[in-house]
Amino acid sequence: MADCEDDWLLESLRLYQDLHVFELQEPTRVIEWIGEKSVCVAGYENARRNEILQLLLPQKLCVKEKQGLCPERDFKVEQGGFSDRPVYSLQHVPDTSLLVTSGPPDGSLQIWQLAAEDTGECVVGQLCHRSGLVARQSAADSCIPDVIKSVSTIPAGNDSKKPWAKIATIFARAPCVLHGSRVNNLQVTEIESKKTIYAAASRSSDEISGLAFLDCHTLLACCVKGQLCLADVRQPQSPLGDASIPLALGGEQWCMGVLPGCGANAPTVARLSSGGQLMLTDLRNIPTPLKSAKCKVSAASPRAEFLCVSWAPALDGHLAVSGFHGTIDIYDTQGWPVSGVEAEPLFSHKGHLFSGTEGGGDFPLVTAHVWHPWKPRTLLSAASDGSLHVWDWAEPHKNSS
Repeated sequence: MADCEDDWLLESLRLYQDLHVFELQEPTRVIEWIGEKSVCVAGYENARRNEILQLLLPQKLCVKEKQGLCPERDFKVEQGGFSDRPVYSLQHVPDTSLLVTSGPPDGSLQIWQLAAEDTGECVVGQLCHRSGLVARQSAADSCIPDVIKSVSTIPAGNDSKKPWAKIATIFARAPCVLHGSRVNNLQVTEIESKKTIYAAASRSSDEISGLAFLDCHTLLACCVKGQLCLADVRQPQSPLGDASIPLALGGEQWCMGVLPGCGANAPTVARLSSGGQLMLTDLRNIPTPLKSAKCKVSAASPRAEFLCVSWAPALDGHLAVSGFHGTIDIYDTQGWPVSGVEAEPLFSHKGHLFSGTEGGGDFPLVTAHVWHPWKPRTLLSAASDGSLHVWDWAEPHKNSS
């Protein structure tokens, strides 16, 4: 294993334009952008209080010139707080200082307030190691990050058996959150007034794996079984579902990633199954997939709740897939046929495999990834061992030699 790690480190000089490796005090399954220079992460352990941290990215990742391989630990802790429950989902409400989180043991939501932006920062420097995320302090000046405050709760309702809620946020006339665990308990709630402005009138009890606002009126849900449900909040009726998942794949679990529409183009949805199937769908014609392919995975996902597929915001037709093992795979879908065979990844980030094995000798499993909002090939990724990576892979033509 040590030889493989050494080989990968040497190969990284060629494969990456930038590679930053960090370690958190506790693993996270959420990485949420706050503007273009900060992200929020949070712990998800059941038997402890869990930190919520707002981290300022290293300055080198906020500029456009090439910086080279750079493993120094220079994230800054801007703000922090503690949650009394695991954080399985975290969403920032656009144009506000509000966060919404959810997690076991029920479907209630926790609302958080970020502090003002003109406050101090802590450097996560050379004292950041596997045993904890530690703020570097000087003897003369103790550095204390600002507090992320818990401000309210949106209750789960009368059904105490509801599992934790999936969430999506939007700022329309007021900050709103779309939340629910099953199709028949989906609702949109105004965060400040707690007023329910939409409730799905559906008989379906199918479990939800992901939610998204397409605009201020239209919402989309993906079921664990793979169906898509599209609804208009102005028409409180049963969401429209599809039957596009083949029966042979009905036993797999599914998640989705949404590419927003632009101009005349409708939003495109990528659905990923626990067996590695990828289906791309134009929402104007849900029953007929645009394209489908089989990801190159050695085995089904060991923990389907970590499945993640996301579209690149600044690289046409590219998406990232994770949750099967310790890698994040990048695919270019532009050349895919309508129904293809196994697709080869354009690039695989294998850094989390060499972050260290977990208890029992298991390799870390990638728990989350997100794309940089404007750097085309830059992603952030996290794994179950607490590793947090920021990486920018080199353009393909630069890898040929």
